[in-house]
Amino acid sequence: MKKIIYLVAIAITILSCKEEAPKDYVTFTGTITNMNSDSLIIRSRTFSKKINVNKDGTFSDTLKINEGTYNLFDGKESTSIYLKNGYDINMTINTQQFDETVSYTGLGAEASNYLAKSALLSEEELNDPAMYDLDKEAFEKKTNGIISKFNELLNSQQNLDSLFKVDQSKQLEGLSQYLTKTYEEKVYLNTVLGKGKESPKFVNFENYKGGTTSLDDLKGKYVYIDVWATWCGPCKREIPFLKEVEKAYHNKNIEFVSISVDVAKDHKKWKEMVAEKELGGIQLFADNNWKSDFVQGYKINGIPRFILIDDEGKIVSSDAPRPSSDELKVLLDGLL
Repeated sequence: MKKIIYLVAIAITILSCKEEAPKDYVTFTGTITNMNSDSLIIRSRTFSKKINVNKDGTFSDTLKINEGTYNLFDGKESTSIYLKNGYDINMTINTQQFDETVSYTGLGAEASNYLAKSALLSEEELNDPAMYDLDKEAFEKKTNGIISKFNELLNSQQNLDSLFKVDQSKQLEGLSQYLTKTYEEKVYLNTVLGKGKESPKFVNFENYKGGTTSLDDLKGKYVYIDVWATWCGPCKREIPFLKEVEKAYHNKNIEFVSISVDVAKDHKKWKEMVAEKELGGIQLFADNNWKSDFVQGYKINGIPRFILIDDEGKIVSSDAPRPSSDELKVLLDGLL
């Protein structure tokens, strides 16, 4: 009898161990009020999964993933979520106030709630372009205050995974460096590349239509320059707007120049895209792509980048409005 009881006890213990074994996947459920789409997308650089949403806004699915921060899309709206196998997370959100209402409960929800609060803080603190017009001392005081707020938020959150906190602290260090670098670049643009300064030049860039073109060849006309690449999504989204601007000012004293910074191996791809999308204006291929003197001279670290130069080769704006911005037409109407 004792032997039977002993064996039963062992069996129960084994079953209990199996029940308590950690899941090797994430359980993700939730409810969306005023849903934008009939599905959600969870995505990172190496992962993507579609989650169907019921008509009542509820959803439920499992994901087997690598631990980390993912983007969650509901139509055009998005937010960040932190996932790790074994988590059991429930999300609620009202899309009419998307960022303000996203909330998570359940095992592992703490990190995602922090990311949601951090996103709101970013909107409050990092969307003021006037901060880059401050003098250096005032700017440093401003940015130190911003970083302090983020650190206070991070340290106020309970039950965060220690590795997650370390990673977020490193990201805040990176944010501080980014703000400083951006400020230094803005100062450079406003001084060395300020309005009325002589523009850095491009020399003998390959012209799609044949031969080469230099900035000096365009003296006597205003020049609106689009620095782009075939792989750049935001660049390609500006193309329809650029075509509209070119059409609106085709009889004016201005040339529209697009400079590709594609690497040499994508030269054919550049020519094919110019033809396929029927790109107008003057289409040029930069020598040495990002390392060309012109690109380096304008401190171009990200694209698309737009530049406006006057008819004497002097800078009007080293960081001009995009074609999709109404500000560009206002600027051009005041000059032409």
